[in-house]
Amino acid sequence: MRPLPAPPPYEGTLPLAAPPSSMRVYAIPTGITKRSAGFAYRGGSLFEARDFAMTATLVCHPKGDLLIDTGFGRDIDTRVASMPWWFRAATRYVRGRSAAEQLDAAGYDRQRLRAVLLTHAHWDHAAGLGELGGTPAWVTAAERRYVAEGGWTMDFVRGIDGVRWETYEFGGGPYLGFTTSHDIYGDGAIVVVPAPGHTPGSVVVFLATPDGARFALVGDLVWQQEGILLRQERPWLIRCLGDNDPRGVRDGILKMAAVASRFPEMTLVPAHDVRGFAVMAPLPETL
Repeated sequence: MRPLPAPPPYEGTLPLAAPPSSMRVYAIPTGITKRSAGFAYRGGSLFEARDFAMTATLVCHPKGDLLIDTGFGRDIDTRVASMPWWFRAATRYVRGRSAAEQLDAAGYDRQRLRAVLLTHAHWDHAAGLGELGGTPAWVTAAERRYVAEGGWTMDFVRGIDGVRWETYEFGGGPYLGFTTSHDIYGDGAIVVVPAPGHTPGSVVVFLATPDGARFALVGDLVWQQEGILLRQERPWLIRCLGDNDPRGVRDGILKMAAVASRFPEMTLVPAHDVRGFAVMAPLPETL
């Protein structure tokens, strides 16, 4: 498949970041769905099996910890059973332990958790919110409206009781080719940028760690790294069914492609690509 046109090169420098030395980042896998490369991006083979990650990311920071997405919750079987029949027929998944179950098993003090930062509010990113005891769920204002007013894809999340939604704004300047940004801690450790398209309030989360590593958690802008590295969007039918604004997705892919070309050392972490999460440390047995 012909890739999207090459974007103009990104010529800026990597933004400065000063994450505290005690900051840590951990991947918390909660299960997988069974897909294929051909399902994920144009030109991928339908015969190349891919395990799609359902993984949360815990960022431990002295100013308060963040969980980026939740992955599956412990009641995922019941929740999926409420989805449309055709969705259930097309979705094969393997459930692991939820993020909350794993944090509890590690002796994690939930009082340290400042918020759950969602890349967007689809079922496989927010399913564990009900287990997190009223911890604020951070979304953009556009995403909050989508949760309240969106179609059947939001029914799953609207059915989770007790979610404490909080919205934030982008008050910062341009960041890596994106027009505006939100620096969570003010130290460059976590910088969020708007990337609408898959949903109206989708975001990309850039992480900088004390050892100098950089990560781009791109949510569902693409489902596998090839979407950015090969500039290949999702197949036509999948775009029609799954993307709120395919043109917006295309714009985000090209922005990230320019960033990835300029900074190849940055690890791309699509929310459903196990390879990106494999670079992160696993959750310790004891926290």
